Amino acid sequence: MTYTHVIVEADGGSRGNPGPASYGALVRDPATGAVIAQAGVTIGVATNNVAEYSGLIAGLELAAEYAPDASIEVRMDSKLVVEQMAGRWKVKHPDMKPLAIKAQSLAPFGTEWTWVPRAQNAAADALANMALDGKPVPLKPAESSAAPVVTEVSELGKAMAGWGGVPAEAPTRLILLRHGETAHTVDKRFSGSGGDDPGLSEIGRRQAEAAAQYIAGPAGGEASADGAAGLGPIDAVISSPMLRTRQTAAAVAERLGLDVEVRDAWVECSFGDWDGHTFAEVQEKWPDALNAWLGSTTVAPPGGESFDACARRARTARDAVLTSYPGKTVVVVTHVTPIKLMVRGVLQAPMASLFRMELKPATVTEINWYADGLASLRSFNVVPPLV
Repeated sequence: MTYTHVIVEADGGSRGNPGPASYGALVRDPATGAVIAQAGVTIGVATNNVAEYSGLIAGLELAAEYAPDASIEVRMDSKLVVEQMAGRWKVKHPDMKPLAIKAQSLAPFGTEWTWVPRAQNAAADALANMALDGKPVPLKPAESSAAPVVTEVSELGKAMAGWGGVPAEAPTRLILLRHGETAHTVDKRFSGSGGDDPGLSEIGRRQAEAAAQYIAGPAGGEASADGAAGLGPIDAVISSPMLRTRQTAAAVAERLGLDVEVRDAWVECSFGDWDGHTFAEVQEKWPDALNAWLGSTTVAPPGGESFDACARRARTARDAVLTSYPGKTVVVVTHVTPIKLMVRGVLQAPMASLFRMELKPATVTEINWYADGLASLRSFNVVPPLV
């Protein structure tokens, strides 16, 4: 069976720290919850951290063997390992450095690192304890061992977001702004990173100014007649490299008195040969390719980029912002697909949900990301009034 995305769960422990140690690791199919492969191994005398890193490495090796082409989300209850692998914490201990380097070499580009509470990592912990107790751990578990997939944080934690259940640490707040209207927007043409690079239309420039005022608030920082005082304070403005996003970002940055930081990873998905064409034109010229694309997010347009590939890139772009601006508020001016992918990830919706979201030009979507992995969607597709 071919997998496009898998979850690696890993844990390790030492009875004595240092003392007799072992790790447990498994690879899970997120669609069914079934365990694809697993391992539980003793490693002699070691510390908890060495055992945890060893479990991570084993899980990544299992993923490479049993799901070689899949994207990966790693879930562990070790805050240290997750933060170090995500690049948010430095690897300082000399015993950890070679293990971290090996793990990074095994992790595919765009691997997602998620901390989970210990109770949600029970399967990997059980494998580690089985090994340490001298019990054999089968590589392929019985079908009955499949367990429900646990999302990136507890469902209760998600439900409590905004109701006093969020962590005390300040979140990193992303204000995702779609660019203003272009000629391609009006004609509903595919407009990806590999085709034409149209600038804003006259209406698009007005929309950019409206978004800038909505985000920054009226000049002088006082509330407007409708009570709006902006979304600030804003710490940074980041833009996709495409002309329409840079023009939109420039309007926002000028209002805020900030510079625009261009980051390539926020660029729109590439639609290859379809760029510049309407949906009807694509349906007429590439009917089979279009049906395949609509049927699976693993399929790319001819010469273009699949949504799955774009999702891996978007996760990398997001993680880079979280690393650069922890606990800050950042405006990211980007495109339809990256914004939809961010929303889909927060809601843990299926990839097919991308086809069921509508995002208007120059609209604002706001997401909070917390240091423990919790994310909450605060607003979606908000249209600032034209000025």
